[in-house]
Amino acid sequence: MTIDWTAFTPWTSLAGGALIGMAVAMLVLLNGRIAGISGIVGGLLRPAAGDIAWRAAFVAGLLASPLLFTSLFTGPAAPQSSATPLGLVVAGCLVGLGTRYGSGCTSGHGVCGVARLSPRSIVATLTFMAMGFITAYVTLHLRAW
Repeated sequence: MTIDWTAFTPWTSLAGGALIGMAVAMLVLLNGRIAGISGIVGGLLRPAAGDIAWRAAFVAGLLASPLLFTSLFTGPAAPQSSATPLGLVVAGCLVGLGTRYGSGCTSGHGVCGVARLSPRSIVATLTFMAMGFITAYVTLHLRAW
């Protein structure tokens, strides 16, 4: 295994992680909510009175942030994927199904739950990671189709 040193971005990655941490901390401290993206978006799909504005603002921030960053610092990048459109749809549906069965998503469990030392979130995050490693290995190295 080799590291692509031209694409190695420790400072940008560190800054991004710090921003995610600050956003998660602000949401829980100021709003009393856990930053689980599937739960936030799910709440927009079945709205409750007085519970829409913060969810919409959070999702808008998620969508606007990368656009702002690329316009200020890096310029637009062409999306790249080796997956087919059907593969992306199937993967998205499986992730959605997994978040329902796991009672939360990678952001809720992996960022917020692990930080709180929640045993359920630690197990969920280890499961997400293991399945991601296995899926990447199978699709990149063992796939015969």
